[in-house]
Amino acid sequence: MDPKSLSVNERVKLLVAALDGAEKTNEALSRCEDGDAMVTILLGTSDKLDLALTKEDLLKTAPIRDWIWYKDGGALLTVGDGIPRYQQDKNSADLRFIGGGLLIALLFALGMLTGF
Repeated sequence: MDPKSLSVNERVKLLVAALDGAEKTNEALSRCEDGDAMVTILLGTSDKLDLALTKEDLLKTAPIRDWIWYKDGGALLTVGDGIPRYQQDKNSADLRFIGGGLLIALLFALGMLTGF
């Protein structure tokens, strides 16, 4: 079967599976300074596996998209404004999502104290 005939999501799954246990590649990814350096390594791995993934494919497809976003300093989780976490700008002047997260944490604590 030609991997190029698979959907982008299926090819990304194959890439992720290939990274599982690949010590040298994982070490290289962990040493990357930023997401662009990670993309370079991931594109090289994609080429070796003949997956024909593009930079755009990697930047738009989970979980690779989230790894790259996190490497560039993104938060693990944000709640409250409906913007996907990988699209949020950490330097944004509109930081409503922090308040939403705080509200959820307070409600959770209140629920734990009252037995819900």
